[in-house]
Amino acid sequence: MSLKIYTDGSCRGNPGPGGWAWAENGSHYAAGHAEHTTNQRMEVYAVIDALTTFPLDDIEIVSDSNYVVKCFHDSWHKGWLRRGWKNSKGEPVANRDLWEILIPLALSTERRVTFTWVKGHSGDRMNDLVDLLATEAADQQAGRRRSPSE
Repeated sequence: MSLKIYTDGSCRGNPGPGGWAWAENGSHYAAGHAEHTTNQRMEVYAVIDALTTFPLDDIEIVSDSNYVVKCFHDSWHKGWLRRGWKNSKGEPVANRDLWEILIPLALSTERRVTFTWVKGHSGDRMNDLVDLLATEAADQQAGRRRSPSE
């Protein structure tokens, strides 16, 4: 059985103050912030934090970020690695520092990680929750956590 974890990122200005969040059934969640960042960085960071919080569990990541989901569904990461961290236009991959952390976490043979896209702001209760947590973290430049270890 896998955990279903919703993730989201937020940014006030792009770049600007940002926030990220994840939640698992509303009982476990985390949110954090960055002073000067982009929405895409916050989307990726939310997944990294979720996967490192639950290092041994099979996980379904549910995200409204095409950037995150398509990296794995469309195998963007394979092209990036084959081209030496260049995108399809031959330019350096944005947020490489975070992708270098996320890709091995997501592709680990120790567990199964899948990605599901959900339309943002469409009334999905959990997506709305992580959106709220990420937005609050961006606005307040503060985070909070209620994880299984607490």
